[in-house]
Amino acid sequence: MTKIKADPDRPEGQAEACSGERTYQELLVNQNPIAQPLASRRLTRKLYKCIKKAVKQKQIRRGVKEVQKFVNKGKGIMVLAGDTLPIEVYCHLPVMCEDRNLPYVYIPSKTDLGAAAGSKRPTCVIMVKPHEEYQEAYDECLEEVQSLPLAL
Repeated sequence: MTKIKADPDRPEGQAEACSGERTYQELLVNQNPIAQPLASRRLTRKLYKCIKKAVKQKQIRRGVKEVQKFVNKGKGIMVLAGDTLPIEVYCHLPVMCEDRNLPYVYIPSKTDLGAAAGSKRPTCVIMVKPHEEYQEAYDECLEEVQSLPLAL
């Protein structure tokens, strides 16, 4: 991989903005048409924090195959990345959640979802299971996810 050299004609602020993190609005440009219900910026941050706490307790499942197994078994919040292509990779998971009354929500970026789970690789789906160590954060996220309107 090559480094991008700073352009001497470009002001400092623009150089930092290009190399830094993308904003929530910039991430929304790459969304799939099925990415509903989409988490707000505030809910997305709460979910990332909850995922980080769940990783410490080993209470997450990541990846389509592993999450699919645990949808049948139990409880949790399913967090899907809205910028995953092709859609066919994971389009069956929301239907499974609706059949089992499990809450699910889309967030804008699979890269950020993977990073929140402590991985260098992007992840298209994560299931966060409840645990007493982070129960308050989990309940708060669960309540907000359940209040989102489901896609038709």
